[in-house]
Amino acid sequence: MRAPAPAYTANDGVIDRAGELLGANLVSSLDAVGEVALTVDRGTLVETMTLLRDTPGLEYQQLMEIAGVDYPERPERFEIVYCLLSLTRNHRIRVHVTTDEEKPVPSVTGIWPVAGWLEREVYDMYGVLFSGNADLRRILTDYGFRGHPQRKDFPLTGYVELRYSEEAKRVVYEPVQLAQDFRTFDFMSPWEGAEYILPGDEKAKLPEAKGAPTPLKADEIQKADAVKTAAVPPAATPKTTESTAQTGAGKPTPDAKPEPVAADVVKKPRAPRAKPAASGDAATAPKPRTRKKPDTN
Repeated sequence: MRAPAPAYTANDGVIDRAGELLGANLVSSLDAVGEVALTVDRGTLVETMTLLRDTPGLEYQQLMEIAGVDYPERPERFEIVYCLLSLTRNHRIRVHVTTDEEKPVPSVTGIWPVAGWLEREVYDMYGVLFSGNADLRRILTDYGFRGHPQRKDFPLTGYVELRYSEEAKRVVYEPVQLAQDFRTFDFMSPWEGAEYILPGDEKAKLPEAKGAPTPLKADEIQKADAVKTAAVPPAATPKTTESTAQTGAGKPTPDAKPEPVAADVVKKPRAPRAKPAASGDAATAPKPRTRKKPDTN
C-alpha cells in the first residue's frame, strides 16, 4: 500500500520564490528531472545559504552533501554542489558555485558544522580551497599523498606507490614503476568465431626438421628427407572375394585334416553306426533271462 503523501513536494513556485529572495546573487536556475538547481555568486554563498535556511516558505534546514565536479575546459573548472533538504516542507534543492585552483570558496561551517568534513573531502579530491575552515586538511588519501585524484588531469596510475619494506620494517613510498606498458587486447567474443593467434603460432604450420617435435597431425607431417612420389589413383573396379580359394580361409590344403587341440590330446574315432535291418528280415526277439536258484546244500 502506497503512502497517501507524495515522496517529495512539487517544485511549483520554488524558483520564483528564490529569485525574489536572492535577487542579483542568483546567477541561473534550472528545473530538470524533478530537481531544482540554483547557481549563485561565490562571494555571497554564506548569505545565500542563510536566507535559504531561515526564510519562511523555503526553510532548507539541513545540509545533506557537498560534491565536486571538474570541467577542465571552463575558466573556472570546478563546480561545488550543495544538497539541501527542507524537513518541514519535505523538499530538496541544489545550490551550485564555481571556482578554480586558486580562488577559495567561503566555508559554511558557521551555518552547518557538518560541512567541516564535507569540505575536507572536496579539498582532498579536487584541491578546492575553503576560506574559513579551521581544519582544512586531507581526509581520504594517505599522509604525504601528492595530487588530487578526482581531477580529470590526474594520471590513472598516480605518482607514487607504497609497499611494506622488510629492511625498514614499515610502509615506504616509491615512484610508480609499471611492470609493463599498457597494451591493447582484442577481446573478441568467442561466440563470433574468434581466432586467438599468439606469437609463434605461425611456426606450427611449417614442416620441421627430422626428429623435432611437431604439433601437426599425423596425416599432415612431411618428413624433411621424404621423396615426393606420384600419387597412385584408386582402382576403377574394387577387389572382391567370393570363395575360400580367393580369401585363403578354410583348410590350407585340400587333404589336410583338422589339427588336434593339443599335441598330447588325440580324439578317438567314433564307432560306426549299425545299419538298420531290411524290411524283409524277421526281427529277432531277445532271449528271456532265467533266474538261478540258490544252492540249499
